[in-house]
Amino acid sequence: MQSESQIPIAAATKRRFAVSLAVFYSAFFAVLGTHVPFFPVWLKAIGIDAAWIGIIAALPAITRFTTLPQVTAFAEKRRAIRAAIMVSALATAIGFAAVGLQQQPLALFLVYALTCMTWTPTMPLTDAYALRGVARYALDYGPLRLWGSAAFAAGSLACGFLVDVIAPRDLIWVIVAWAVVAVLASLLLQPLDDLGRRTPERHAGKPLLRDAAFWAVIASAALIQSSHIAFYTFSAIDWQLQGLSGLTIAVLWTLGIMAEIVVFALSPRFSLPPSTLMAIGGLIAVLRWIVTASEPPLVLLAIAQLGHGFSFGLTILGTMNLLVQRVPSHQIARGQGYYAACNGLLGAATSIASGAIYARIGDGVYYVMAAMAAAGAILIWSARHRLTAHPHSEESGG
Repeated sequence: MQSESQIPIAAATKRRFAVSLAVFYSAFFAVLGTHVPFFPVWLKAIGIDAAWIGIIAALPAITRFTTLPQVTAFAEKRRAIRAAIMVSALATAIGFAAVGLQQQPLALFLVYALTCMTWTPTMPLTDAYALRGVARYALDYGPLRLWGSAAFAAGSLACGFLVDVIAPRDLIWVIVAWAVVAVLASLLLQPLDDLGRRTPERHAGKPLLRDAAFWAVIASAALIQSSHIAFYTFSAIDWQLQGLSGLTIAVLWTLGIMAEIVVFALSPRFSLPPSTLMAIGGLIAVLRWIVTASEPPLVLLAIAQLGHGFSFGLTILGTMNLLVQRVPSHQIARGQGYYAACNGLLGAATSIASGAIYARIGDGVYYVMAAMAAAGAILIWSARHRLTAHPHSEESGG
């Protein structure tokens, strides 16, 4: 009788976790959905040149391999991942408000750098929180994560409407508004019970750093994901120069995210190995960037955008599944930190280089991105046999 009474309680706890995480993913990705395509537009509107835009756009990536791993390791050591998410969300909202008050490149660079130090840890902390919940409640990551993608699309589309209505120099305040919503959403996140495994702190992290297959996963993911950097930074500017309206740009972004949502929704049915999913994602990225570099007609550009569901969606699904398999639960935040750091290191270099390359050859920068994606696909495919063994699968609950 007692066990029967516990069933609805467990189901309710599982549901509260899933709903609160979906709400926070939605709010956080609404910030991204306005920031990624339109922050460069705002920078250009206040008079920042292309070289400075490339440097400023590199800051999130730089903080991912400098301050971010320290934050995730500290939060994990203190067993305070949920609290760290809340603090990070609040500091991010304050930081973006301060960014909006800047006009000069150097001052903006410095304030945005401080903001990124608090903003960039939010994603790996949230994914670590999510993956612990996935293991704790036997959930699927994809259906939880799709709410973030849906909010990204909604935020991008809404900002696309606004860019034709309000002055581009006011777009920063749309980002600030969503950041405030994310602060409120973070308060809804549910506490997660400790999974009961205690590991001496002096050994934390060492097995990961000696696991060549783990490094193959995060390096491949970094190559494929960083190949999107030039697109994130310059596509909206490029399309504006080609005469596309803000709404059309937002619709193009939304097409990609809708494809991503479909991939996440169907992910529980996928039977291919995670390494194969990543390799397919890399190959689709190669095709996307080759098409985008050719300044295709709108219909072909829309088809290329649908490829985002694969170039990004399959890559992240494969990455997260492999991280669950190879990283024990008590190190999941640290593993996410290493993954974000590798992504950030390559992303920062790519962002800075893409600004200089774009200034010289324009859309030719996408051919460089295609080469990066190809390298990532080759790397993960070469490591696929090593990834068939899951040394931490029992510990991770995956």
